[in-house]
Amino acid sequence: MKSHLTDENNAEKAILIGVEPKNVPLKTNQVYLDELEFLAFTAGAQCVKRFTQRLEHPNPKTYIGKGKIQEVTAYVKEHEIDLAIFDDELSPSQIRNLEEFIQCKIIDRSSLILDIFAKNAQTAQARTQVELAQSEYLLPRLTRMWTHLQKQKGGIGMKGPGEKEIETDRRVIRDKISKLKKELEHIDSQSTTRRKNRETQKRVALVGYTNVGKSTLINLLAKSDVLAQDMLFATLDSTVRKVVFPPDPVTYKPCIFLLSDTVGFIRKLPHQLVESFKSTLAEVIEADILLHVVDVSHPQFEEQMATVEETLAEIGASNKPVITIFNKIDKYNPDATSDDIFEDEAIYDLATLKKTWMAKLNENIVFISATNSENIDELKELIRKNLDKL
Repeated sequence: MKSHLTDENNAEKAILIGVEPKNVPLKTNQVYLDELEFLAFTAGAQCVKRFTQRLEHPNPKTYIGKGKIQEVTAYVKEHEIDLAIFDDELSPSQIRNLEEFIQCKIIDRSSLILDIFAKNAQTAQARTQVELAQSEYLLPRLTRMWTHLQKQKGGIGMKGPGEKEIETDRRVIRDKISKLKKELEHIDSQSTTRRKNRETQKRVALVGYTNVGKSTLINLLAKSDVLAQDMLFATLDSTVRKVVFPPDPVTYKPCIFLLSDTVGFIRKLPHQLVESFKSTLAEVIEADILLHVVDVSHPQFEEQMATVEETLAEIGASNKPVITIFNKIDKYNPDATSDDIFEDEAIYDLATLKKTWMAKLNENIVFISATNSENIDELKELIRKNLDKL
């Protein structure tokens, strides 16, 4: 599927639209839109304005109310906006109604994430997984979105003029989904064979929200060259590296294990992607220990942690031993926290933060800066101790 968004040299002008539930603080909703803007930027769009509306819940027909639609429509027309991006997954009828009113391309959060995955997929496995997720997302949304058969002629194997175009399209995409699933099964069987060859070795997997520094950390621990960018979903494919720590000064035993890095998680990750990427996430499921990397400098890192834990439960990996790594302490700014976000506890300095989480997580925790190599020896010792327990 062709990406909705263009390259950086010809970026489409976009507006962001979100509903602010009345039970969620306004600052929290702004952080959500910050993330949506970063997603749009990663995909190649230029965001020029945000629109929000305070509602109990989104309008089932048009997501936002009639007055807000009129405001958005006027702005789109006046400023020649190409794209309206919504911070939720829209139903097929919502997309259809919004396109009719606003008269520009409508993209929801799920579609945007799928675009980014398609843009970053490098291997055959990742490309197949993303194409399958895109096809499953598109199937219920085919009306007005799937037009390659507009001039379809009758032929061998076709029902002919009696079949509606949309029915033809649905059959085409169902056949495509079936074909992609078979391709993925073949690729997965090869991946399973490779993992079986590593069964006798200790395995550690990095997990975390997208853009928390997992790739930077694997480069540091394994002395490798995995792509590490300040960009969402820069890593889609599983990366496995052998890590060797120096011998323990007491036992003289070396610490050797395989460290894997895979796709990061995100709030409202499309279900189709979780399903399609389960084979890639097998590295996580089969790991002996998980390293949960957290961006402690993010104002909503606790919510991001909860998102990761929910996704781990969804793929059946919630019962693993976990070391929590609070990364980016070099960027931590106490002034960025707020009672509006941390309603149950106000945290104003890194020392207080450490004490709080040390008590919560039974000391299986470390605060580091992967970029500055700060407290990395402490992290290595924690990994060694946990591997020795296996």
